Amino acid sequence: MTDPTISPDENRFRAIEFRTPAWLHVAVSLMPATWSKYREDLEDIVVRHPRLFGEYERGSQDFDNFGGRYGEGEYTDEWGCVWKNIAQGLDSLCVHHPLADWAAFEDYTPPPPGNDLPHGFMYQRLYYLRGFENFMMDLIDEPPQLARMIDMVRDHNLAVARKMVADKPRIVHFGDDLGMQDRVAMGPDLWRRYLKPCFAQIYGVCRQAGAHVYMHTDGHVLPIIRDLIECGVTVLNPQIRANGLDGLVAECKGKVCVNLDLDRQLFPFCTPADIREHVREAVVKLGAKEGGLMLSAECEPDVPLENIEAICQALEDHMSFFN
Repeated sequence: MTDPTISPDENRFRAIEFRTPAWLHVAVSLMPATWSKYREDLEDIVVRHPRLFGEYERGSQDFDNFGGRYGEGEYTDEWGCVWKNIAQGLDSLCVHHPLADWAAFEDYTPPPPGNDLPHGFMYQRLYYLRGFENFMMDLIDEPPQLARMIDMVRDHNLAVARKMVADKPRIVHFGDDLGMQDRVAMGPDLWRRYLKPCFAQIYGVCRQAGAHVYMHTDGHVLPIIRDLIECGVTVLNPQIRANGLDGLVAECKGKVCVNLDLDRQLFPFCTPADIREHVREAVVKLGAKEGGLMLSAECEPDVPLENIEAICQALEDHMSFFN
């Protein structure tokens, strides 16, 4: 059971800081397309699990209208990158890259710094600007514009980070998918050469201001987890499938708080019993009474309703595992 004398927010920071949280912090994320598919049936699950979703009011969810990258069609972001969505409620794909031709670079002006950093703020922003294949080739060919483009994006992010910490937050959230299914996309050596200094500077702004650094990153990142910790990451949100539970235990346990992204590639095809065992194994191997572990589950529209229910129940049942 949760302790009513401790707020969920305070309990989360106890986990982050290894100060013996009163319960295991868990969360379930439902994609817009999942809401659109299951509608009132999904509401029934949400209502049954107030410990995960709070006091949900029926009818408060719009099942069909999604803005930004989740809406069908095209839109242009502040950097001039064009995004296209052909599946309402799922994410978009960047289809136009304003710096695909280096000839456009000399007249290119980045947007003014806002008050937050979107997902894909550093590494991904570079290939959104250039295109993935172009950027990968740049890392080998080393055109003179490459270092200038990296500096441009880094400086923009530094300015935003300074704005973000002006109000003295306890934690600042970042997201940048550095990995593919089985490797660091640009390779650990090139990442350390070109981008580790950028992450260290950006995260350094937050750490110097006394804020924790939360970093979500999809894909295989095991070879650079120690580097990310050195850069200032205090909460890492990695995917269990791409990294392997044992690898995450070796690289993270006791060294950095992990908000573990449970296996989205398992959820559509397994049984409720498989889900329960999956959650239990993660808690047993990566968790500790002192803290350092949180669990997250994202449910896409290919996850059966009975498995969404099983995910919610398994997470609730393991909240008091160490108490």
